[in-house]
Amino acid sequence: MTLSFTRVTPEQLELAFEDPERALEYLEDEERPYCFLEKSWAGIQFLLDAAGVGVDVYEDGDAIDEECTLFGWSDSMVAATAKALGATPFEVLAGFYDPQRLSEKDVYPMRHLWDADDIGYLRDNYGDLARFFEETAAAGDAAIRNFSF
Repeated sequence: MTLSFTRVTPEQLELAFEDPERALEYLEDEERPYCFLEKSWAGIQFLLDAAGVGVDVYEDGDAIDEECTLFGWSDSMVAATAKALGATPFEVLAGFYDPQRLSEKDVYPMRHLWDADDIGYLRDNYGDLARFFEETAAAGDAAIRNFSF
């Protein structure tokens, strides 16, 4: 199960809500800025929750399709997320990294096999996530969150 974000204009997001096939076209456009979190999304979410950051990379947004694999993030939601992530450097999240607790909570993708080295995987992907939202917000754009399994 992977999670990614793709930048779209607010107008394109509206079209995606009207026709989910459009959303898929945007996701297939390799020229669009995107952030591919791979399987790190649940570990990142665990840290965001532990730090009290009000961002949910999986649940936030509005469903575009009936299967709820595509969610739209408005330009205002993108801006608020960029602000929250920008105010939370990974060093803050790292203080909540506890491989034993992640394993006990069965956090995807490592489930019960998290170890001390896995923090680098989360750090790298969190950096990509924060940059994506910062750049997307600076452009005044929106995003489509795609959950693949």
